[in-house]
Amino acid sequence: MEAHMKKMESFLLLGSNEVRIIGIWGPSGIGKSTIARVLFSQHSHEFQLSVFMENIKRRCPRPCSDEYSAKLKLQEEFLSKIINQEDVKIHHLGVAPDRLKDKRVLVVLDDVDHLMQLDAMAKDHSWFGPGSRIIVTTQDKKILTAHGINHIYKVEYPGFSEAFEIFCMYAFGQKSPYDGFEKLAWEVKEFAGDLPLGLKVMGSYFKGMLKHEWEEELPRLSARLDGEIESSLKLRYDALSVDTQDLFLHLACFFNNERIEKVEEYLARNIVGVKGQLRVLAEKSFISVVGGCIKIHDLLARLGREIVRKQCIHEPGQRQFLVDVGDICQVLQNDTLGSRSVIGIDLKLLELETELKISDRAFERMSNVQFLRLLHSDSDSDSGSGSDFGRPKQTCHHIIDLMTCLPPNLKLLHWDFFPMTCLPSNFISEFLVEIALRKSNNLEKLWEGIKTIRNLKWMYLSDSKNLKELPDLSTATSLQELNLHGCSNLAELPFSIGNVISLRRLNLSHCSSLVGFPSSIWNLVDLGKLDFSHCSSLLPSSIGNLKKLYLKDCSSLVELPSSVRNSINLKDFTFNGCSNIVELPFYLGNATDLKKIDLSGCSSLQELPSSIGNMTNLMHLYLDECSSLLELPSSIGNMTSLLYLYLNECSSLVELPSSIGNLNNLMKLHLNGCSSLVELPSSIGNMNNL
Repeated sequence: MEAHMKKMESFLLLGSNEVRIIGIWGPSGIGKSTIARVLFSQHSHEFQLSVFMENIKRRCPRPCSDEYSAKLKLQEEFLSKIINQEDVKIHHLGVAPDRLKDKRVLVVLDDVDHLMQLDAMAKDHSWFGPGSRIIVTTQDKKILTAHGINHIYKVEYPGFSEAFEIFCMYAFGQKSPYDGFEKLAWEVKEFAGDLPLGLKVMGSYFKGMLKHEWEEELPRLSARLDGEIESSLKLRYDALSVDTQDLFLHLACFFNNERIEKVEEYLARNIVGVKGQLRVLAEKSFISVVGGCIKIHDLLARLGREIVRKQCIHEPGQRQFLVDVGDICQVLQNDTLGSRSVIGIDLKLLELETELKISDRAFERMSNVQFLRLLHSDSDSDSGSGSDFGRPKQTCHHIIDLMTCLPPNLKLLHWDFFPMTCLPSNFISEFLVEIALRKSNNLEKLWEGIKTIRNLKWMYLSDSKNLKELPDLSTATSLQELNLHGCSNLAELPFSIGNVISLRRLNLSHCSSLVGFPSSIWNLVDLGKLDFSHCSSLLPSSIGNLKKLYLKDCSSLVELPSSVRNSINLKDFTFNGCSNIVELPFYLGNATDLKKIDLSGCSSLQELPSSIGNMTNLMHLYLDECSSLLELPSSIGNMTSLLYLYLNECSSLVELPSSIGNLNNLMKLHLNGCSSLVELPSSIGNMNNL
């Protein structure tokens, strides 16, 4: 709390005579009201009048048929409290400013959920005397901005250690657990997450319990939300519109941690104005967007799943989403239990305790399923390489003898370790937005013949080692990303790949059987990232408009492809581990827009061309483990944008050029293991940012 008080000082500016309205914004249960109470307790004596109007949302339930009367009632209660006079009656909304315009007041309006409430009690700065401070706590940022409040303090979740201390204070009355309770305390804290309300409720619940009682309660907590937490969060959910509630359930049950651009595509036809509805959920603190991904606090996600579970407690096949492993197994093993109500199934394969035998007709009764995910691990990234090289072998515990159909309306099909050689012959691909069949070693092709895939944007088939051919891509005009990493039996790409005019990222790394590109691939003018690491036989004759080119660990590569000569758009060039490259061509300096070059592990490289000094926009240069590199060219001093220079384990490097002192923006210079380097040039002292 001390940290919050310190941060609030710059918002309050108590020494100023201006009238300030300050918003405190954050999700339900994060401690907004507690912060406001502490501020009120510390500073109320400094003002002529003060009032803490708590729980305003509950004082003013909606919908409201007579908004003006509701405002009058709120202002009456507000005036009664601030002037300490019972049963104040007013007939117009100008009474509050008349009585308070000359008074220095401290007002806290707690848990505001409608603009009307602010209009009734603090419509304008002119309502209050000089030096007044009005503090508004809310879960909805839009209310603050609509009221013209510019000073907004966002309450962040507590850090890991701080959250544990909060829990311990309620459970043990001290900042650490009792002896012997450490492991149990951490487990319970994990259920509560980092939401202060959850930490408080969970801690208070366990206070005074014996160790064996903690152990008995843990299984129940992992399965269900605590009643007090659920009722508090459910109030917020109930205040959402029907469409926004529906979107929240989609996110909580299926799309938590998903990239927002994908969610917008998946739900574009399900939810009207999905982008606007996502903004509403963010403004009301139900979700946040971090690094382009939607994040929902664990307690809120559990609330959403619990709401769906209660749609039909005893018949999971009648619910909107299936997310519990036991429920999913029950429905998939018996083809009579599913229904048209189900639109999403999300199974974590690693949670299977016994082998799952999926009925060959499991999806016949679930014709409305649009999102089907059988995911091996949450840590697997769709957009990453999907590499299992160097990892221990992992098994999958589900089998199908012969699946006769899949749901006809699928938009997302993600099935790791898909057990068949191809999708059913009657598979309908028309609505697909994403297909991911990773680590599917039985898969030889996706389907027979030509199918319409005009809505498909993402295709991930990484580590499907027996994949022999891709489908016709003539209609895949919306496809943006194609990941074929580790498809080691794939011999060629279809000529129709030239029709994939929206393709931006193509991963062919470890496709060791590929022998070349169809010429049509250079029709892909939007292709920005191409990775054919471990495939030196695939050197392109042209690199078109590529911005990122990866040639990792191509050990048979002895020189760079001539196509780099015209690489005017290249920003990121990575060919680390190309251990037989001895020198780089002079024309490499033509790539003047490059931001990053990674030559790490090019152990035969003896020198860099002087033309490298032409790369005045380069920011990252990695030369780690270039053990044959003897010197750097003096022209390196021209690379004034360089921020990071890595020369670790350059054991043959004898000296650095004095021109290196011109790199005024350099922030990091790594020289670990440069055993032949005796001294540094004196000019290095000119680097003020190092």
